[in-house]
Amino acid sequence: MSRIIHIDLDDSALPPPTPEIEQERKVAMFDLLEENSFVLPDRDDRPVPHGPYRLGLSIRERRLVFDIVTEDNQPAGEFHLSLGPFRQVVKDYFQICESYFSAVKIAAPSQIETIDMARRGIHNEGARILQERLEGKAEVDTDTARRLFTLICVLHFGG
Repeated sequence: MSRIIHIDLDDSALPPPTPEIEQERKVAMFDLLEENSFVLPDRDDRPVPHGPYRLGLSIRERRLVFDIVTEDNQPAGEFHLSLGPFRQVVKDYFQICESYFSAVKIAAPSQIETIDMARRGIHNEGARILQERLEGKAEVDTDTARRLFTLICVLHFGG
């Protein structure tokens, strides 16, 4: 079964998250582990071990690192993605989230709904960029990409 069964998010070098960021992280981790699709395609020179997988996500030397092992800790792959393509969408996502969290406290329901629609749109854009960046490395469905994008945002929080 090609899916993620465990996630190790290396946020140890980051400042403590706000309660809102921590909640986003918890929800994304829970939802991702409940349902996801994560397939590593075979390489030309060698087959890739099939899942389920344990995924390590970190930022090292200004690159997003996916470290993937099988359920029994056999190496399945590691790849590094440039953070450049994510910078603007992550920045936009944090800004709209701040607006959303503020609006929830004081705004009318129609205003909250409008901001939430914009937040979902930016989130979808981040998931699309992630799917493009993973092309040839890993295949993920849209929901998995959305949840992974949330975790990438959490890793950007301190960076």
